Amino acid sequence: MSDKTFAGNYFEDFRIGQVLNHATPRTITTGDVSMYTALYGTRFAVNSSDEFARAIGLERSPVDDLLAFHMVFGKTVPDVSLNAVANLGYANGRFGAAVYPGDTVTTTSTVTGLKQNSNGKTGVVYVNSVGRNQRGEMVLDYTRWVMVNKADSEAPEPEVVVPDLPKAVPADELVLPDMTMSGYDRALAGSDFVWGDYEVGERIDHVDGMTIEEAEHQLATRLYQNTAKVHFDQFAANSGRFKRRLIYGGHIISLARALSFNGLANAFKVLAINAGSHANPTFAGDTIYAYSEVLDKIELPGTSDVGALRLRTVATKDRPAGDFPYKGDDNKYDPSVVLDFDYTVALPR
Repeated sequence: MSDKTFAGNYFEDFRIGQVLNHATPRTITTGDVSMYTALYGTRFAVNSSDEFARAIGLERSPVDDLLAFHMVFGKTVPDVSLNAVANLGYANGRFGAAVYPGDTVTTTSTVTGLKQNSNGKTGVVYVNSVGRNQRGEMVLDYTRWVMVNKADSEAPEPEVVVPDLPKAVPADELVLPDMTMSGYDRALAGSDFVWGDYEVGERIDHVDGMTIEEAEHQLATRLYQNTAKVHFDQFAANSGRFKRRLIYGGHIISLARALSFNGLANAFKVLAINAGSHANPTFAGDTIYAYSEVLDKIELPGTSDVGALRLRTVATKDRPAGDFPYKGDDNKYDPSVVLDFDYTVALPR
């Protein structure tokens, strides 16, 4: 057989310091924005209306921050996680320049950590990925870690290296576009609640639920050019643990973010991804609910009309989020918890 195809990297193919320049730059279009809205029903005004965005000093409506995240992430999959068992977590994610329709994103990753699992058949790979626009400006810089299969279980175990990652992105590293809140219309945004109305420790039940259809998560993952086998190949899934295709974890992040509009409508921009865990797998037919807890209130340097909230958004499947322990006495996640996501958002003051 021809050797011109690429079967993806396996755990033993990665090296500390290895730089992966990912293929297929992606120009993000208004069509991508429309598809993203159709998939998740996101309603944040700044991402929905050019006029609303211009009223606060932006050139027009930027694409949803998580759409930019998925596009940057998708570039990495063929080189990092084509042979993944599961994506495990995120940390130290900083959003930079706003992305607008017509911008082109590219991604480069650096391997920063390796740890073989005790079964000898898989290992965890840590990568720092940086997405840039056509002007070379950073649009997203984040670390993720993923469990990857070994092609040869007898391949030597690498030295264990686990990067030291901060618990949260510090305030002085958060990037806020130039804007003014004097033109921010709360009525059009959908809520009167601004930064000062939230308290640390407050929990917000986002109430609404959204059931995932098979076609939706397939379309979403294709939209991001995420080629991971676990999302597409049912024939391969038949011999796996679950016998079903897994839903891309980022799909759940976007659903949870969209659901959070009910209670956080003025959280108009994602500034950082501090940490994230896909606690349990999700499949088509599951109904996703979410609640958020305010972990911290942050004063942003250089502005008096915008503040930040550090949030923990917990998404559940087939169980309204409400007020229940998402971890048991053994510190393990309840089986209904599918996402534990720690991130920072901007709100008007």
